[in-house]
Formats: sequence, structure tokens, C-alpha cells
Amino acid sequence: MSDTPPKPSVLFVCVHNAGRSQMAAAFLTHLAGDRIEVRSAGSAPADQVNPAVVQAMNEVGIDLSAETPKILTIEAVQASDVVITMGCGDTCPVFPGKTYLDWKLDDPAGQGVAAVRPIRDDIEQRVRTLIAQIPS
Repeated sequence: MSDTPPKPSVLFVCVHNAGRSQMAAAFLTHLAGDRIEVRSAGSAPADQVNPAVVQAMNEVGIDLSAETPKILTIEAVQASDVVITMGCGDTCPVFPGKTYLDWKLDDPAGQGVAAVRPIRDDIEQRVRTLIAQIPS
């Protein structure tokens, strides 16, 4: 048996799971490596990740082209230590012992890459702060 404690887990939630939550999950995976388990989901997932989001993330060396929006499940919330909604009014099941945060972010839906870049950069800074706050 291992004495290694389970690694912390974070779930990013947005309605369509096609923009903000995808960027946040990708940054956390990219910056924290395997020390944090990362999930993202949406209550009404889109058919694909927003192409402007894919392009904006490619500009910083993160490839989202193979990602697909996923449906939010109670199991995903239960399995996460931190649940972060993306300021989109999404509702999540609430379970005791979880940390819930709401990041107020502009919605990249229907925006071009120029409008997505500042959202991307804001998310990156928030993820860097989050990493510093999560015990490893």
C-alpha cells in the first residue's frame, strides 16, 4: 500500500464547456503537470471547443484541438476537491467538504481570437494563483 496522499482535484464548469472551462483546465494541466487532477465539464456541452479558443491557446503552445466538451455529472463534482464555475450562472450540485469558487469571466462564445486573448490571459493568471493555493 502506498502512503502517498491522493492528489488534489479541480473541476472547471461552464455551460457549454467549449471556452473558459477548457482554457482553465488546459492551463492547470500544463502548469501543474501531474500533481493536480484536472476535469472540465458543462451542463449543456457544445459540439466542439470554440475554434477561436483553440487558436488562442495554440498561440501559447497549448493544443486543444483534440478536446471535446463533456457533460457535467454529479460524480465529477463528488470526485473533485475544488469546483470552479466560470461566471456563467451554471449550477452545480453542492457537496460538503468541497471548495466552490466562481470566476467572473467574459464569455468567448461568438468572439474572434482578438477578444479571446485577454480572457485567456486572465484565466492563466487565475490558474497560477490557484496552483499556489492548492497544497501538494
